[in-house]
Amino acid sequence: MQIADFLGEWCIDREIVEKAGVTHRLTGTALFVAEPEGLLYREDGVLVTATGASFAASRIYHWREVAEGRVQVLFEDGRDFHIFDFEGQLPAADHWCDPDMYHVSYNFGDWPQWSSVWSVSGPRKDYRMVTRYHR
Repeated sequence: MQIADFLGEWCIDREIVEKAGVTHRLTGTALFVAEPEGLLYREDGVLVTATGASFAASRIYHWREVAEGRVQVLFEDGRDFHIFDFEGQLPAADHWCDPDMYHVSYNFGDWPQWSSVWSVSGPRKDYRMVTRYHR
């Protein structure tokens, strides 16, 4: 697998489950487009909270292949977010955002369907977020 395999549009389905069991959902698209140093990831969707309120949601990241099979993910403003390795059995990474810890695991085993699972814990945040991607 290589970073170019992600080019194009993906449908996303996300479930965010808070520690108390409250569940929120997001549906939308993720678009990967080529840029000089790698790929631009743009996500757009609608977040529906457990109460039924809905909000437009979007985010941008940059993906850079820093070594064969190794991807650095940067925030929109260029700050480092995390690095993961396609070659790993279950690619994973951590990100410390004081005072909370973010841990992500990627699963590419059913390619071209794939997923990311974020476990976030700390004094301010405590949730699990699963995002499924498919063409």
